[in-house]
Amino acid sequence: MATIKIKVNKELKKQADSLFKKLGFDTDTALNLFLIQSVKEQAMPFKLAEDECELCKIYTKPSRSLKKALKEADKIISGKKKVKTYNNVDELFKDLSK
Repeated sequence: MATIKIKVNKELKKQADSLFKKLGFDTDTALNLFLIQSVKEQAMPFKLAEDECELCKIYTKPSRSLKKALKEADKIISGKKKVKTYNNVDELFKDLSK
């Protein structure tokens, strides 16, 4: 086992302890469940702010340029932005050499 030490607001800790007790857990167990689910999903195990793109949610503090690129990639993935595609690498290189 490993120990994680975190600082948290006393009132928040009190409220969390009370909530988890009602749910049948102690805070240590609840935090372990959070970590397990985060690792399993490779993401935060809950929805983040709606104004963020899907890919931006993966990164905790993306730079402005990375955030812009991730939003563009998110639009491409969702089909909101059309881009030229290639069937193979040869097509790509042929087009790049023009």
